[in-house]
Amino acid sequence: MAHEHKLEIFRGLLKFKSNTQKIWGVLIFLTIVTAVEVGLGITKPAALTESYFLGMKLLNWIFIILTLVKAYYIAWDFMHLRDEKSSLRRAVVWTPIFLVAYLVFILLFEADYIYNVYKDGFVAWDF
Repeated sequence: MAHEHKLEIFRGLLKFKSNTQKIWGVLIFLTIVTAVEVGLGITKPAALTESYFLGMKLLNWIFIILTLVKAYYIAWDFMHLRDEKSSLRRAVVWTPIFLVAYLVFILLFEADYIYNVYKDGFVAWDF
């Protein structure tokens, strides 16, 4: 038994008349988020590259957050998670978020250790 998919995005803020219009709307949203990422990557504003939060530049945190936003939205809209039960949504969405947070923690911790070894333990950075 098939059912109609919701033709709205952003929890009903934008409503479309057809699936084609909705796909274009989602494409525009994802393109804007990607353009922001690429623009920040090209310009690398000094305010974001010289400021640190939890041992990592703010620009890197912005990249991680925007990537998670895109991944969440793709799963939410294209995998139709919004139509599923809340327990399945939580299992699909929260598990990767915790795993990504854990991976980021491990990478930051290890990268800081390796940086300090090279900084304090060697004379030169020549490889």
